[in-house]
Amino acid sequence: MSGKRIADYGVHIGSLPRGARNKITDVPGVRVGHATIDDARHHTGVTVILPCEDNMFKLKLTAASFVLNGFGKTQGLVQVDELGTLETPIALTNTLNVGKVHDALVGYMAARCKAEHVEMHSINPVVGECNDAAFNDIADRPVEAAHVMQAIASACEDFAEGCVGAGAGVVCHGLKGGIGSASRRLDIAGAHYTLGVLVQANHGTLSELHVAERALGREIIARRGAQPATQPQDRGSIMMVLATDLPLCDRQLRRVLKRCAVGLARNGSYFGHGSGDVMIGFTTANRVPHGGMHRVLTRQTLTEHTLEFAFRAAAEATQEAVLNALAAATEMTAPDGTVYESLARYL
Repeated sequence: MSGKRIADYGVHIGSLPRGARNKITDVPGVRVGHATIDDARHHTGVTVILPCEDNMFKLKLTAASFVLNGFGKTQGLVQVDELGTLETPIALTNTLNVGKVHDALVGYMAARCKAEHVEMHSINPVVGECNDAAFNDIADRPVEAAHVMQAIASACEDFAEGCVGAGAGVVCHGLKGGIGSASRRLDIAGAHYTLGVLVQANHGTLSELHVAERALGREIIARRGAQPATQPQDRGSIMMVLATDLPLCDRQLRRVLKRCAVGLARNGSYFGHGSGDVMIGFTTANRVPHGGMHRVLTRQTLTEHTLEFAFRAAAEATQEAVLNALAAATEMTAPDGTVYESLARYL
């Protein structure tokens, strides 16, 4: 991890004001933790997004997902879209570790509910993935329950970005990818809100990479003097997690989620056949109590026209989150000898 972010190189994305940390954790109550596996055979890990500090099975969060291109593996999104709620932390890992991470989240939530005397007969963990096989002997499935617990225990507001956790072994736009995040502040009808995005960036092709208005990918190729040994197509996947405290229903949240795709496109992604582009979102407003029949819930939601501000925030935060992942990542050499440079080298 370089420790630097895209703004440190004088690149400023969009026009909306950023949150205090410019991370998804600017949304009150949200925390992020990592566990990284870094040895001779494995560069991988798990990243966990905790949406709140209280028991989210007992008091669920309004949630939604949107799959732009489904070349990827997730668990839990069917029920999220059917019921519009999220009841566990969201975990990101590598492709073949999804099942083991899902099982670990079940164990974590079962133990928590038991300790807090919350009756639980079933639960719907949400897990997403990117394929990090360029750096990781993925069939070993090295991420264990202990790593998930480590990520949860280490969750904080000022978390690391770059080659860490689920971003340890990913590649983005032909460069070293990783975990990145950004946020935007919104003032609506005299109230202050925040929208933040976290990405596991493992997508794109170098020739299409744009940084703001600069066709940096083509500049890099020209400086190298030849077409680099990198992916010729836009493939490899990206997981996008959006958090906000805006009062939205799950339908509105899905509308906002779709605008994350604008941020990817601005950076040069065209959502190729082999790219799994998956968006998961939640709001800390409009919590939903578990169970209970014959109950009427009263909620506040924004008017549809007011979503215009959230659309822009989602686009800007996603665009900057990807660039932060690239800027924070450090150069790594894959087992086949391919060198994946950091974007920072060219900034």
